[in-house]
Amino acid sequence: MELPKDFDEEKKRNIDKQGMDKDLADLALDFMRETGKYKYTYNFTWMGRPIIQFPQDMIAVQEIIWSIRPDLIIETGVAHGGGLIFYASMLELLGNNGHVVGVEIELRHHNRVAIDNHPMRKRISMIEGSSIDPAVVARVRDLVKPGRTAMVLLDSNHTHEHVLRELELYSAFVNAGSYLVVFDTIIEDQPEGYWPDRPWGKTNNPKTAVWEFLKKCDRFVIDKEIENKLLITVSRDGYLKCVKDFQ
Repeated sequence: MELPKDFDEEKKRNIDKQGMDKDLADLALDFMRETGKYKYTYNFTWMGRPIIQFPQDMIAVQEIIWSIRPDLIIETGVAHGGGLIFYASMLELLGNNGHVVGVEIELRHHNRVAIDNHPMRKRISMIEGSSIDPAVVARVRDLVKPGRTAMVLLDSNHTHEHVLRELELYSAFVNAGSYLVVFDTIIEDQPEGYWPDRPWGKTNNPKTAVWEFLKKCDRFVIDKEIENKLLITVSRDGYLKCVKDFQ
């Protein structure tokens, strides 16, 4: 059953107002910065596997998957496998023949075993190697069949150079109407030195890569409505909607 038109219109008005409320956006950013000290996102699992995401972003991705009904979901950066399980379970609910492929530079044995023994394993393929390695990209490309709707989520190495190269390579797999989600763009919004033991930080992160990518590619636009709705999201400027097919 469709929701009344006035419900959707009121929702959109409220989302737009939230997006214009700078104080509220700053409070959300403060929350994410302060909870980061306690590894807040490590507290959550999906069907038994750590997912390491804010629940708000999980809800947003769920909405996208249910809306576009992808045949293939590509994730770079597998970690414990919670994301793969989450995407696979959504495809299971859709009831199509959808499949998930996860790319991870090092699939640790205990994570691989846990994923291999999960009920959602039947919808999952895993590729070990760097997401920007030409051989790895070629293996992913073989799974992207003509006429299939593909969705991409980038969550591996968060340096500007790496994410920019991922964007250049994996954007080609995304159809018009689908999404390319770049996680952890929030790094740019954190204080200088927030990531002292990492190779990324301010001016060198997924958000700066997105900004540079969009200067050269007119196939994607930032879906600001999603982050305005969530407020708490690691993907500010990272929900990219494809508006033009790859030529």
